[in-house]
Amino acid sequence: MKNNIAILFFLVLALISCKNNSEKEPITNDSKETIIERNVVTFTDAQIKAIDLKLGNFENKNLTTTLKINGKLSLPPQYQAQVSILMGGVVKNILVQEGEFVTAGKTLATIVNAEVIQLQQDYLENNANLNYLEKEYQRQKELRDDNINAGKTYQQAQRELQIVQAKKVTLSSKLAQLGINASKLSSKNIASSIAISAPISGYIQHINLSMGKFAEANAVLFEIIDNHFLHLDLKVFEKDIHKIKIGQSITFSDANDVSHTHPAKIYAINKAFEPNEQAVLVHAKINETTETLLPGMYVEARVKIDNNNTTALPTEAIVNNGNDHFIFVSVSKNTFQQIKVTIGTTDLGFTEVKVIDEVPAEAKVVIKGAYYLLSELTKGSGEE
Repeated sequence: MKNNIAILFFLVLALISCKNNSEKEPITNDSKETIIERNVVTFTDAQIKAIDLKLGNFENKNLTTTLKINGKLSLPPQYQAQVSILMGGVVKNILVQEGEFVTAGKTLATIVNAEVIQLQQDYLENNANLNYLEKEYQRQKELRDDNINAGKTYQQAQRELQIVQAKKVTLSSKLAQLGINASKLSSKNIASSIAISAPISGYIQHINLSMGKFAEANAVLFEIIDNHFLHLDLKVFEKDIHKIKIGQSITFSDANDVSHTHPAKIYAINKAFEPNEQAVLVHAKINETTETLLPGMYVEARVKIDNNNTTALPTEAIVNNGNDHFIFVSVSKNTFQQIKVTIGTTDLGFTEVKVIDEVPAEAKVVIKGAYYLLSELTKGSGEE
């Protein structure tokens, strides 16, 4: 008897459960309808006119995939110079100004130093002694050939001549380093000052001199740069290194003025990571001459990777809510449905799109004013 009562009790519970489940189904359907309605927004004619809403179509576009990388403008070491002197002296003349363009070999300043005069005197005295010793050596050689003089005397003449010859070479080299041509030096044209000359052509960046000041030996007196040979040093991280190749085209802009772009081309890629970074430097040559670019400027560059023919929309047609991207399509007069999409390459004002939600055939897409539709749709729901 007790078993029969228990069985009857469980049957009643099962019937009640089935009834509850059957009652919940309409609620679920209503929920789906509510979700669909939330993805649709309707505007009046006045609202559409106010936001200047425009419709368009999906388009097939040949979009260029680009890689965005940062870097700065650099100058090769052979096109920048720090000018100094080997022998200090008092500044007599300064013949250039900062910002001025100079050619290689131009005199920048003159320095007065008594040691310069002494060095020229030593060269002339050595030269005179050399003339005497050359004749003495020749005389001793002839006597030696005739076995008239001792071998020791001949060797002594030879030794003294070699010493003076070596000294001539040394003094001549020292004078050349000071800008004095020893071969043209005579007692009538001894220079009382030395000229500081530009080692390269370029612009005077800094002048660390003043009239009458003593210029120290080996101190940097002038800095010269030649901006015609600027290039890009771009930092490419490990995950993108495989995308970079020599010969790829680049467009770049000054980080403070992205509206003006300049062309460049990759010519070298470093073969080791930068210290403490999983990145390598990529070097690119600038394909134009401009006075607005300066060494040390930070730049934003885009490397052209490849071209893809794909379905695209104007970038303005795509809006985002959080991490999701959407477009709006026209479903009836003044009524628009939100469609979820994924995006890809962006180029020339267009963005690649792939539709996730179903889109009606021949649907017209909102290409201008989508942001206002999203704002209306997400009003009060925590739009991001």
